Amino acid sequence: MSLSIALVGARGRMGRTIAGLAAEAGLSIAAEVDMGDDLAAGIVKGDVIIDFSFHETTAHVIELAIKHGKPLIIGTTGHSIEKRAALLKEAAKVPCVWAGNYSVGVNLLNALTQQAARVLSDDYDAEVIEMHHRFKKDAPSGTAARLLEIILEARKLTPEALRHGRQGITGERTKTEVGIHALRGGDVVGDHTVMFAAPGERIELTHKASDRAIFARGALRAAAWVHGKAPGVYDMQDVLGLNK
Repeated sequence: MSLSIALVGARGRMGRTIAGLAAEAGLSIAAEVDMGDDLAAGIVKGDVIIDFSFHETTAHVIELAIKHGKPLIIGTTGHSIEKRAALLKEAAKVPCVWAGNYSVGVNLLNALTQQAARVLSDDYDAEVIEMHHRFKKDAPSGTAARLLEIILEARKLTPEALRHGRQGITGERTKTEVGIHALRGGDVVGDHTVMFAAPGERIELTHKASDRAIFARGALRAAAWVHGKAPGVYDMQDVLGLNK
């Protein structure tokens, strides 16, 4: 019998893609729930919960996962840094994979960004640029938010160092700021670039997605991986063995 999924956010773009690819991954969809549906009734039907709904729903999804002892995959984005930190503490009560992006390529980008941020001094100005389709509701993207976290952690900076775009007379760029720029337009699935710029040279790490199926396959891979794991919050670096 295949592992079954309770899919939250089933009628969204990612939800529909996950549902269409589940059988390919050897998994089945036990319940599809979305806005207006009975979330609690749907969640109990699956072996693992996959949530790609809306950030305001995440707390309730985590609460139900804890209540019923269900492993959880969270792909929802748009949480504030403070809210995400609080939710992570709760999510750790069950086996949970939480990632802003489930693409294998993007998670390799995360690992490379971490290495670059550790090796390069603050003489290398760090900037993150992301672009998505015109319909995306939150900014910056969850992927960009994770890249920013990686840079801040490596440079021992707080979120106050972030500069969301620049306008007006901003003064000279300081060594302790990290820029983030969100572009929106057309049907772009997801482009992310991390730039480290110093006098005389510039390093750019870029990932471009052309098919959201890569995210769905990663989420399904995470669902198969997390089942049976100990309670705690994991990321795709764990799923892919990049944290070893």
